[in-house]
Amino acid sequence: MKNMTLEAIAKAVDGVAYNITDKIGNVTAKGVVIDSRQVEEDYIFIAIKGERVDGHSFISQVFEKGALAVVCEEKPQNIQKPYILVKSSTDALKKMAAFYRQNLDIKLIGITGSVGKTSTKEFIAAVLSEKYNVLKTEGNFNNEIGLPLTILKIRDEHEIAVIEMGISHFGDMKPLGEIAKPDICVITNIGYCHLEHLIDRDGVLKEKTDMFNYAKDDAQYILNGDDDKLATVTEVRGKTPIFVSIDDSAKPVHIKGILKSGIEGSVCVASVHGEEVELSIPVPGKHMISNALVACAVGKICGVNTEHMKRGIAKIKPVGGRVNIIKSNRYTIIDDCYNANPVSMKASIDVLKYADTRKVAILGDMFELGADEAKLHKGIGEYVAKTGVDMLVTVGNISENIDIGAKEKEFNGTFMHYSTLEECLENLENTLENNDTILVKASHGMHLEKIINLLTK
Repeated sequence: MKNMTLEAIAKAVDGVAYNITDKIGNVTAKGVVIDSRQVEEDYIFIAIKGERVDGHSFISQVFEKGALAVVCEEKPQNIQKPYILVKSSTDALKKMAAFYRQNLDIKLIGITGSVGKTSTKEFIAAVLSEKYNVLKTEGNFNNEIGLPLTILKIRDEHEIAVIEMGISHFGDMKPLGEIAKPDICVITNIGYCHLEHLIDRDGVLKEKTDMFNYAKDDAQYILNGDDDKLATVTEVRGKTPIFVSIDDSAKPVHIKGILKSGIEGSVCVASVHGEEVELSIPVPGKHMISNALVACAVGKICGVNTEHMKRGIAKIKPVGGRVNIIKSNRYTIIDDCYNANPVSMKASIDVLKYADTRKVAILGDMFELGADEAKLHKGIGEYVAKTGVDMLVTVGNISENIDIGAKEKEFNGTFMHYSTLEECLENLENTLENNDTILVKASHGMHLEKIINLLTK
């Protein structure tokens, strides 16, 4: 890890160093973790007090495993090993990552947006990996803990980093941006997310675009031109953003034609700054085509040719819980239950439309929608009514509004509502038929992955 000596780290985190001799102080750390189980020789362990576990309890164990030093908020008892005392271990983690980022000569792509950050990250990483050694965010490690840990995993062999940046409150982007300092900023869309805190889509736009304020001076900006809010961003720090679009051929990166679309994916012809490339996208949904365009736009900036774009996108594999098609003995399941908001819910219902068997939508509550939550759920029901779904199953108290919306639009399929997930699990299979295609989607807190487990037994 470049320049990550104990002396440099202690200064970067505004800490007080103990038991650090001149010899040890110049040793370079090989890694930084907050999980004691991940400690290896010459690693830095940051002891964080969590809701369930206090990292300070594992200080003696990490030294037994060969830790170089510990960053902590309390003086360890009966330990004469190197440690750095700080006021806040969480703040120290962020300061350490910011210091490390300043010393890195690597291009970093920052991704934010209401929907599709993780899928877009996978598309971008797949395209760039055809030419470069790429580090990407693992899972959804995109908050004030996950992002710095991801930055601290960058090593000399990595040439590009693809980093998710997730926010839910005003002010959340600032610490992430100060650490990441992106060379390329990507925003996927502005949806109805975290309205409990961000009030409305204009609030979401304001917080998401705050990423621009922390980008490198020569940064480039890639935005979804099909999003009505992002389309209003005509200039960023004196530069014109690069817009991608499925529908608008005037945008520099756009779709010229969709040759095939179905539940197995899409084939389309894209124009990337005038160069044509045929893309086979092995994940269904119009929004996945948009993700592919973003990946091509990033690839072009980074010197990736169209053949690399084509190969990388063809290798995409669905991420669990995100439009993942599962074939069981009885059903075809669209596992999209990781999270949900009105935009992603409608996109997933569009995927269900591709099915040529009976179509079943199992939809649960969407959280953090603020004062309009009932109205926004009702809108989903109205959308279901006009999309040819055969059976609508709703789970949770708020999702009753989905039923109301569907009924008002004279949905002619079968209704089923369960107030609790437990009730749904007990009765669901009695209402399903062999060969059904089943969409499962809700906010993560609904835990509809239990339905996936049931259906795939």
